[in-house]
Amino acid sequence: MKSYRRYMTSKMVWYILTFVVALFLNFLLPRLIPGNPVSTIVSKITSGMADTNSIKRVYETFEKEFGLNKPIWEQFLIYVSNLLHGNMGTSFGQYPRKVTDILASSIMWTIGLQLPAIIVSWILGNVLGVLAAYIKKGFDKVLFPVFLFISCIPSFGFAIVLVWLFAVVLKIAPASGGYAFDMIPSPTISFFLSVVQHYQLPFWSIVLVGIGGQSLGMREMSIYELNADYVKYCRLLGLKDSKIVRYVFRNAVLPQITGLALSLGTMVGGALITEIVFSYPGLGSVMFNAIAAQDFPLISGCTLLITTGVLIANFVIDIIYGLIDPRIKVAQQE
Repeated sequence: MKSYRRYMTSKMVWYILTFVVALFLNFLLPRLIPGNPVSTIVSKITSGMADTNSIKRVYETFEKEFGLNKPIWEQFLIYVSNLLHGNMGTSFGQYPRKVTDILASSIMWTIGLQLPAIIVSWILGNVLGVLAAYIKKGFDKVLFPVFLFISCIPSFGFAIVLVWLFAVVLKIAPASGGYAFDMIPSPTISFFLSVVQHYQLPFWSIVLVGIGGQSLGMREMSIYELNADYVKYCRLLGLKDSKIVRYVFRNAVLPQITGLALSLGTMVGGALITEIVFSYPGLGSVMFNAIAAQDFPLISGCTLLITTGVLIANFVIDIIYGLIDPRIKVAQQE
């Protein structure tokens, strides 16, 4: 037990250090984007104004409001202080909306799209990979190459193909949006059905592209494990194939669990291209618009969510690995 606590303590220290470094980069990198967001805002507000002094006062007001008139180190300290109080700042591009309000209104759309899609593609991909490695036949000769080919297609390209086929040609699915444009979000059956209808194409575009990559990794790991010495030894002992497959699956799935954790950790930003193609009202679209508008607080808010999600997911996986992987248990005892 002491060795496990020591293992987890060392992991926790590394994750904390990683988060601190990521927090600094999360603040700094958006500010390295060329251009001046305040000038963009002021140019929109003062369009048609001829008084340069008034324009200058407006500029200085916004610069002070956003804290951009302070040294970069002081801006960082203010940023960290605000984060500790749950304040991510005010959006430049959607002033005066708070970043937290913008993220809260869009993150559930992304999670609702990404979470089921990632899990479904992970399950189907791993099952296909095991079947392709163990049973082979049609699984390895037909289904596996098909999904592998689909996974090689860029996500935006495959999304466009789905839009063209099902929305333009067959006209059985809407081409864009999270719900009908003439509807207002409300807890009604008609709104729910509209959301489900608009959900289909983005969902399956993520699932079908993801299956190939998952199945490829699982197939390779399964083939490797099937040729391992312990499998040969189990066969010499006369163990049933079903029991051997369980051993193989348990070892082969460990890297896949890591991949699943990373996918879940990055799901808040992983559907960027899909959301743009389908005009889906999720976090990916928000981040894309924030980058285009040089909206530093909103960019930092999006990337902070992604960073935190990845670190938490990896930390949870490290905890699980320490409990279920015998190789880590042995290493802890050495």
